[in-house]
Amino acid sequence: MAHPKSRVSKQRKRKRRTHYKASAPALTTCQTTGELHQPHRAYKDADGNLYYNGNLLVQAPEIVEDTIEDTDDEA
Repeated sequence: MAHPKSRVSKQRKRKRRTHYKASAPALTTCQTTGELHQPHRAYKDADGNLYYNGNLLVQAPEIVEDTIEDTDDEA
């Protein structure tokens, strides 16, 4: 196994690694919904439906809001 002749300091190591940067992810536009998303990934639209490759995979459950009327109980 190879061994370094001398130790590389933290500062020198970190200077060398400064050029490794994360690139911005590529985005595409869906043909059916018009949403921006990463290619080859499933994504949710504004309604909460899950799409992949322009096809609906999972439909979001409909949220029914119950209106609760305030009643004054006199005790």
